[in-house]
Amino acid sequence: VVIADGYARLERTTNVTAAAVDTPYAIEYETPSLASGISLDGTDATRIVFEEGGLFLLAFTAQISSSSGSTVSFRFWPRVNGADAPGATILAKLHQNNASTVVSRTTIFNVAAGDYLQVMWAVDSTSSHLLAAPATAYAPAAPSTTLAIERIRAG
Repeated sequence: VVIADGYARLERTTNVTAAAVDTPYAIEYETPSLASGISLDGTDATRIVFEEGGLFLLAFTAQISSSSGSTVSFRFWPRVNGADAPGATILAKLHQNNASTVVSRTTIFNVAAGDYLQVMWAVDSTSSHLLAAPATAYAPAAPSTTLAIERIRAG
């Protein structure tokens, strides 16, 4: 069974930095490379808008990096219609200068038509960021963050 109007692949192909510590920021995604029924808000590219309701599978990744020798904590969580989703925070820590790793989570959300989702993040040190890796002679570039969304059940 194919459910129409309900998929998107979003990414950010540049580094993302936080201006202040312990401050929530919404990730601004680029125009989806593949999408049907899910789009970015025309005035706020941090808002991912669902045309139809239902259950949606979300797969999130972020490539985190730190230039600090101290432990740095990263937090990521979803926000739906401006409200933080309870129990959905990812906490990741790096403790090495020039360290980087990928964090990810897959989850299911029930949204109504017209709802919007934002991916929030905060960090406790401005010596860290979301890392977009450039292409090399042997490998393509890597985005700093991706979000894949697929509708798995109509609302």
